[in-house]
Amino acid sequence: MTLTAARHCNSALNPLHSLIYFAPEAEREFTAIGLEPGGMAYLASRSAAMGAVGAGVVAATFYNFNRALIARHIPRAWQAAAPAAVLDARWRAVEAALRRVLGEDAADDPEVAEAAALATTATEACAAPGRPLYAAHADLDAPKAPQLALWHCAALLREHRGDGHIAALAGAGLDGIEALITHTATGQGMTREFACASRGWSRQEWTAGCERLRERGLLDADDALTPAGTALRHDIEETTDRLAADPYRHLGETGTARLTEIGARLTRTAVANGAFPAGVFATRG
Repeated sequence: MTLTAARHCNSALNPLHSLIYFAPEAEREFTAIGLEPGGMAYLASRSAAMGAVGAGVVAATFYNFNRALIARHIPRAWQAAAPAAVLDARWRAVEAALRRVLGEDAADDPEVAEAAALATTATEACAAPGRPLYAAHADLDAPKAPQLALWHCAALLREHRGDGHIAALAGAGLDGIEALITHTATGQGMTREFACASRGWSRQEWTAGCERLRERGLLDADDALTPAGTALRHDIEETTDRLAADPYRHLGETGTARLTEIGARLTRTAVANGAFPAGVFATRG
């Protein structure tokens, strides 16, 4: 099992999880239980598995969010809705969103059930030590319905990889905003505008982060990655791949290839059905 194959599987599967953060069904369910739309709903829904934690815990586990943004919503969110209620609302939102973007018959699609079984096998090799956000979600009861089971496993694999990614970023000496700046400078992932708005960073904070990176020789005068910056990002992604490889190694080459195939098909369907709004992710021409 190569690290490249594991990364491709993650890339194929992760959008099926991430779409919940953009789904109108989520905002409807979260506001119905008392959460405010936008930042509060996102932060509470993703951190609720850890319980009624404070802003410091969320900032540590989310990493590239401005703590000032988090502190405006956490722990105030738990006064509006208990974590258990947030998790229940999240499941309702997931079910409705998947029905919309994958089709009403997704639960009866044999490939969805196959992918759920493969992803479940992969998650058997996820390790909890040193991975707090993954560990919190791994403690949740797994759903029975195949499309929800697949989403749950995609969430576990995402958070398992994400916790390892944070370790790689910290090891590279990048703080939250510096990690965000260097990632957007690769031309992949979120646009700079969406990154700033959704993570709560001001233009002044972004500029200061760029200056620190220039002083380290990682950005040039045009805020593009230097060769040293490109090498650092490569090392970070390679470390992340290595730390995230065990689930796919456990699944095996054939299983990983099949999960990638089905995940990519489902992701294409979800994207075609409006899973993500325009202007969120950068595109290269």
